[in-house]
Amino acid sequence: MPATSALRRALAVMAVLPLLVLAGCGYGSQAKDDGAAKVAPGAEKTDGLDSVRIGYFGNLTHGTALVANKKGFFQQELGGTEAKYAAFNAGPSEIEALNSGSLDIGFIGPSPAINGYTRSDGKNLRIVGGSASGGVKLVVNPNRVKSLKDVEGKRIATPQLGNTQDVAFLNWAAEQGWEVDPKSGKGDVTVVRSDNKVTPDAFRSGSVDGAWVPEPTASKLVADGGKVLLDETSLWPDKKFVITNIIVRQEFLDEHPKAVEAVLRASVKANEWINAHRDEAKTVANEQLRTDSGKALPAEVLDPAWESIRFTDDPLASTLRTQADHAVEAGLLQQPDLTGIYDLTLLNKVLKAAGRPAVDDAGLGAE
Repeated sequence: MPATSALRRALAVMAVLPLLVLAGCGYGSQAKDDGAAKVAPGAEKTDGLDSVRIGYFGNLTHGTALVANKKGFFQQELGGTEAKYAAFNAGPSEIEALNSGSLDIGFIGPSPAINGYTRSDGKNLRIVGGSASGGVKLVVNPNRVKSLKDVEGKRIATPQLGNTQDVAFLNWAAEQGWEVDPKSGKGDVTVVRSDNKVTPDAFRSGSVDGAWVPEPTASKLVADGGKVLLDETSLWPDKKFVITNIIVRQEFLDEHPKAVEAVLRASVKANEWINAHRDEAKTVANEQLRTDSGKALPAEVLDPAWESIRFTDDPLASTLRTQADHAVEAGLLQQPDLTGIYDLTLLNKVLKAAGRPAVDDAGLGAE
C-alpha cells in the first residue's frame, strides 16, 4: 500500500534530523581483512557472483556478523564468491548504501529497517532473518538518580532522534505519565540525542544524568561509575525483543536467492556456534572489533555487555510491529503499513534443512 503524503513527511523528518555518522570510505568503511577466510581456489561461485557485500555495525549487538566474519562462515558458505564487508556507524547510512546498490545484505536495527521499508513504499528491502535480542539498558548516575521515579526532570541520552532506543525511552516515559515533545526532546524528562561514541564523555562530564543505550555503550557507562536502573528486556513478553535484523535489497533477493540463502546459512551457523561456545564467541567477536576498529573492548565492558545479548535466528516479528506502534504513539511516525516487510522463505528453508522449526512473520510477510 503506498505511503500517504503525511507518512512521507514524518519519515523524511526522521531521516534527515539524525546526524549520519559515515565511516571513512563511501557509505561505510571497508572492514579490515585479517586473512581469516579466503576464497578457495577453484571453488564454484554462488549464483555466478564475484562478490557479496555484507554490512554490519561495529558493536556487540551485531555479534552474529562479527563472529561469522571472523570464523569465516560467510566465506565458507559463499564458496567461490568473495564475501566483502563494510562496517557502519549509523542505520541511515546503511539503508542509503542498500538503496544505492553499494551493499547487498546488512545487519541492522528495527527502526532503520522500518524507515527504509516505508520510505520506499515497500519496494527496496526485506527483512530475511533475525540476529539478536536484548542488550539495551537505562544506565544512570547513582548520585543523581536513585530510583525510576527520579528520572523525571533529568537529562537522559538516546542515540538518535527516532532510532530504536529513542522510541523505547519515549514510550517508557509516556507510560510513567511524563510528557515529552518527541522532536525537541523537552518536557518532564529532557531527551538528549547523542551518538553512542560521545555519550560516555557526556556522562563523565555530567552533561547527562543517564542514557538509554545499547551494548557495549551501556557497560561503558557502568565502568565509568554508572548503575543499571532498568534492563529493557524486563519490559517485553518472554524478555525478548528484536535488536538486530538481517535485511537485503529486494532486487538482490529476486536475482540472487542462492547467495542470500548462503548468507543465511552462515548466520544460522554463527548463532548456533555462539550459543554453544558463549565465552569463546565473546573473544572472537572482540577480535573482529579490534580488526575493524583497531581497538578491542576491555573485559569490564565486554563481559557484562555480551551476557545481556541473546542471539537468535527468529526475527521476533511481533516485537517489530510493537516497536512501530510505539513510534506512532510517541508522535514520531504515522501508522505504517508493514505488510510484506518480511520474507522468511529462505530462512525457513535453511532451518528446515537443519531440522529446526520454522519462524513466524507475525502476519507481516508478503500477501
